[in-house]
Amino acid sequence: MKKLLTHWTIAFVTLFALTFIGLQDPQIKEILRLKSFDLLLQSEQKETSQNIGVVTIDEKAIEKYGQWPWNREVLADIIFNLRQVDVGVIVVPILFSEPDRLGGDDLFAEAVSEFVVIGQLGTTQTNKNAVNRGVAKVGSGNNPLDYMFEWPGMLGPIEQLGKKASGVGVLNTAPEVDGVTRRIPLIIRVGDETYPSVALEVLRVAYGQQSYRVKTDYSGIIALSVRGFKPIYTDPHSRIWLRWNKDYQTVSAADIDQFDTLAGKTVIIGMSAEGLGGIIATPVGERYAYELGASTLETLISGKNIQRYDLSLMAELALAFLIAGVLIIVVRFGPYWLIGVTLVGTYVALVYTAKYLFDNYAMLADASWPIIVVTIVGFHSVFNRFILEFLQKQQIRKQFETYLDPRQVAILQKDPSKLKLGGERKEMSFLFMDIVGFTPISEHYKNNDDPEGLVEIINDYLNRMTKIVLDNGGTIDKYMGDCIMAFWNAPLDCPNHAEMAVKTSIECANETEQIKKVLKEKGLPEINIGSGVNTGTCIVGNMGSDTRFDYSVIGDAVNLAARLEAATRNYKDEKGNVVPVLYSSHTMEKLSKIKSIEVDKIKVKGKEELITIYKPVMFSTK
Repeated sequence: MKKLLTHWTIAFVTLFALTFIGLQDPQIKEILRLKSFDLLLQSEQKETSQNIGVVTIDEKAIEKYGQWPWNREVLADIIFNLRQVDVGVIVVPILFSEPDRLGGDDLFAEAVSEFVVIGQLGTTQTNKNAVNRGVAKVGSGNNPLDYMFEWPGMLGPIEQLGKKASGVGVLNTAPEVDGVTRRIPLIIRVGDETYPSVALEVLRVAYGQQSYRVKTDYSGIIALSVRGFKPIYTDPHSRIWLRWNKDYQTVSAADIDQFDTLAGKTVIIGMSAEGLGGIIATPVGERYAYELGASTLETLISGKNIQRYDLSLMAELALAFLIAGVLIIVVRFGPYWLIGVTLVGTYVALVYTAKYLFDNYAMLADASWPIIVVTIVGFHSVFNRFILEFLQKQQIRKQFETYLDPRQVAILQKDPSKLKLGGERKEMSFLFMDIVGFTPISEHYKNNDDPEGLVEIINDYLNRMTKIVLDNGGTIDKYMGDCIMAFWNAPLDCPNHAEMAVKTSIECANETEQIKKVLKEKGLPEINIGSGVNTGTCIVGNMGSDTRFDYSVIGDAVNLAARLEAATRNYKDEKGNVVPVLYSSHTMEKLSKIKSIEVDKIKVKGKEELITIYKPVMFSTK
């Protein structure tokens, strides 16, 4: 189970889980997606609209005309003054659901009868004086009513104004799940009746049409159109995304003398006085309600609708899955610098692509979900790699710390690729070293009933010899009583392995001379060592069972080194001492710094041919 949970492929489980979550499109994912769209909307450069102007009922106008609500004759006068400077359609996005208590409705009704659009509001409490507009269905899709936003009721203007006004449009917005208004439905329904938004009504009035056409397919509403105006493509619920790339020339209602600056433009009369203007959350911050109407109308007039396609969600999920899948493989097999480059490059590419599609094609692409998936899966993969490498380093340390120099262990932990586990054919040098004359010492401690003293002597000997082996880059294979087996050129490469093996045997012989002095001072029998060295090809790697194994070597070359160690007893120098080091011709041929003397040609067990053996010059008789 532990291996399964830390295996590098477990990151794919995380990827599949995230993909499943992405298919469900939970609220948190939707909010993150919308916030990423906000960044795109905010990035647009602003310019002044040439199509729309605004007359504000602001603090200056309140000061001039008095407390709100005004006598509607004041509004009528403002409209008449705008007409004199030849503006286009005038929009008064205000609900006039009650008669004017000051008696100004007659004049106001006259004012709104010519190219003026006023407001009505979808409600949950009443259905009164609603002004509906019929739609003609186009296309072979389902009934468009099935896809429209529906309200229980509609509260319209008083009948006198509703009949006289050139157009009556819906003022309702449709906030997203986070309460921010990014899209506006162009048409809604109450029962079987349809009601256009203020912006759509402006187009109908401007083009002198009586109704609209709506096109549907299997997914919902595709587009709305007013005869004479290009089709308006929408989402399946007749919504369009609002753009915030325009500023609007604004004149206070109090400054009638400046109305001429609005000539030729569609004019919105909006409320911005403190406490009067409705405030709505948008991607670019809080805005007055009339600004949403201006943005909607500008988007329609410019014809540069923002698009979010039905297949976008699946495309983003597929892209996230593909990138994260590639990243898992990169993390497992690539160097860390490549992982960093891949992550950073992915982030940059996703953000750049989303920005490019928006700037050049007005297309909304969600970079947030691929970034989230890549981040989670990427860091999960990196974490798994850290764990795997940590466990591998722990395994290496545990496996080699008892028979490798700590510096060599550190090298293996830093770069485990230097260690090839499981068996590798390699040329190496092998050393077998044993105490000659151990029996008299053993008898001495036995006779004195002091086995602890014998263990102390053996451990001192093994400690000294082991240090020499490790200092010379050797690997301790095993201890067999008082015998040490070591090898060179694995697990770390050692180009001069033969030289180092013979050098080690010489240094061990010199150290034995020091041990002799200690033993002599203690009145103990003298000892000598015999070392056999051979060089050849063997198999090195983890040897053993599934549950217990050692890093070791096997091969005929190993056996020959053991035979040479045993043969040291057969050769004496002029003083009668055992020759402490013998090595084969295979080793001698690899030596460059150590001079050798041929000792003999011998036949060892398991070999038919004669083996030429050598000893180093330092042990020749003088």
